Amino acid sequence: MAVAGQRPGCSAGPGPGRGAEPFSPSVLGTREHWDAAYERELQTFEDIGDAGEIWFGEESMVRIIRWLEKQKVPLDSPVLDIGTGNGVLLIELAKSGYTNLTGIDYSPSAIQLSEKVREKEGMSGINLKVEDFLAPSAELSGFEICIDKGTFDAISLNPDNAVGKRKQYVRSLCSVLKPEGFFLITSCNWTKEELLNEFREGFEIVEELPTPKFCFGGRIGNSVTALVFQRKKMRPSILDKLD
Repeated sequence: MAVAGQRPGCSAGPGPGRGAEPFSPSVLGTREHWDAAYERELQTFEDIGDAGEIWFGEESMVRIIRWLEKQKVPLDSPVLDIGTGNGVLLIELAKSGYTNLTGIDYSPSAIQLSEKVREKEGMSGINLKVEDFLAPSAELSGFEICIDKGTFDAISLNPDNAVGKRKQYVRSLCSVLKPEGFFLITSCNWTKEELLNEFREGFEIVEELPTPKFCFGGRIGNSVTALVFQRKKMRPSILDKLD
């Protein structure tokens, strides 16, 4: 369970870049946890039609869509939602006019749920796949926009070699996102500085998106970090570092 006041998958303590030890392993980083969670949400949807929680709230989806609109991203640009869960973000993107949408999740129950939500909303054009982002298929490529709301957080809590999985995440991102494509990440575990370090090879920061602030002990901070990265044109030396 998440600590009170946190979103599921969010760490209670500071991240590695704040002088602390790396995140403690957690069941929140395991596939078994998310399979069970989405099986429950799937049953709830079938019982009462509730699609379940929107990670980071509705404002997180508004934030992403506003940025895409501000940048005048073409509505037919290929967009990938990494760890789509119930697929609600894709529904909102489709309602905003985006037409080339793909969502992946390694949990079959999550994809079953997102398929049912898609059917209920009449958004048949959204493409949904059961796929592990850490081992992407060859056809998962050519995206101009990749979005992550909490998946990198969950991977960071995996009890089995989280550091290696984070590095594989970056490699996978480089394989699915076109050069000069954009990566929008929302995190409750990582600060801006830590994410800059995690994605330093192959990506450059474009913008930090505004998120809700809190004040504690006279200091102002953010409980959520939202950043936009752009994939660099890869040189052979950078590709070697990612291997």
